[in-house]
Amino acid sequence: MIPVQGMDGLLVAVLGLGRSGLSAARALKAGGATPICWDDNPPARAAAEAEGFECTELTRQGAFDGIARLIVSPGIPHLYPAPNPVVAAALSAGVPVDNDIGLFFQSFATADWESFDVAPRVIAVTGSNGKSTTSALIHHILEHAGRNSQLAGNIGRGVLDIEPAPSGGVVVLELSSYQTDLARSLMPDVAVFTNLSPDHLDRHAGMGGYFAAKRRLFAEGGPDRAVIGVDEQEGAFLAGQLSEGAVDDRVIRVSVARKLGGPGWNVFARKGFLSEYRSGKQAASIDLRHVVGLPGAHNHQNACSAYAACRALGIAPKVIEAAFHSFGGLPHRSQTIGEKDGVRFVNDSKATNVDSAAKALTAFSNIRWICGGLEKEGGLGGLSGAGETVRKAYVIGREAAGFAMQLKVEAEICSTMDVAVARAIAEAAPGDVVLLAPAAASFDQYDNFEKRGDDFVRLVRAHLD
Repeated sequence: MIPVQGMDGLLVAVLGLGRSGLSAARALKAGGATPICWDDNPPARAAAEAEGFECTELTRQGAFDGIARLIVSPGIPHLYPAPNPVVAAALSAGVPVDNDIGLFFQSFATADWESFDVAPRVIAVTGSNGKSTTSALIHHILEHAGRNSQLAGNIGRGVLDIEPAPSGGVVVLELSSYQTDLARSLMPDVAVFTNLSPDHLDRHAGMGGYFAAKRRLFAEGGPDRAVIGVDEQEGAFLAGQLSEGAVDDRVIRVSVARKLGGPGWNVFARKGFLSEYRSGKQAASIDLRHVVGLPGAHNHQNACSAYAACRALGIAPKVIEAAFHSFGGLPHRSQTIGEKDGVRFVNDSKATNVDSAAKALTAFSNIRWICGGLEKEGGLGGLSGAGETVRKAYVIGREAAGFAMQLKVEAEICSTMDVAVARAIAEAAPGDVVLLAPAAASFDQYDNFEKRGDDFVRLVRAHLD
């Protein structure tokens, strides 16, 4: 646990008692603060009270008297589309609003560091797609290189649940826009921006607000090194803002769309080969085409981002290349479940938006595509150019008919996962790939994308056995 520093003897309100909220309450208590907790869900309050935490309705009159700060869980709106009533009450009372990420950066460095040979480092990863894979890949490379590494944030453990870092230790954080938007303290040593595509627009009042939330990690975080995907205009703009000039190697530009030139530090992938260039000269090259855990251009982008972050810590290219080959990938993210009769089965349930699904579709050929669910804002127009690899779509979800009508490929309305998997198996031929890449949220039929992916895996494994 990372005990929260700077709040000894203070009252701190905690809103939302899921994983991050309870973790924050424990870390606050360990640091000498007194957490005052609230969650609209009675079972969540009961769980907190069972641990000895006081639960108090935070919208009642005078609830914020004497409160030093309000800590808000990521799923709770603090500004758009409208602030949660508790957040509004805190702001009205002049109480600062923060989250567990802010508490972490406030508390990570300790007096013990004075005796360390090498100060611990933090690598923080944000972006629309690929954050989890990039973060997990960085963590895997660090462990392969013999470096002490902990993975936390939106993946792995809660940021305040990890252990205090030892000398030379590295913490790898995956950070969502909800987390970067609210954290009062952001101080990564290396910050990674993977890419940007429309997502969570209601929480950020549009693309401008969404990008601004990501940008805070760099503009306010002040990392020593910034790894920036420049294939979208926002990334190119961000790299330009952070750089002092063409030769400024504090910014490492990343692309999978083109060869990057110039005298700076560039990492890009073309035709399956990753290249690193510094001062206009090639420093390393890695063949990604046979790295099983990183299929497709979108994973090559993840590989470039992870490579650049680890190179910023001085890890050798050959060590990184070897780690790539031992990386097994993450569940629900281009996860190969198995193969039977020449048909490959891939679970990419994490492809919850159009951009991530389109990237999954370009990673394979001869696809039997299982898609559908709770459609996100913006429609399915971004999939129009990705259907060339699709033999047929099998559409699930409560609004399967409406979803299917928007597709530019042959589509069968299946509604449920079991029907879709059965139909895809029945029609698949050797060389085909049965791919779950929904391009939609799961909440019309499943609690989350993990449960949706688990259902697909269960049905596929029953077929493989």
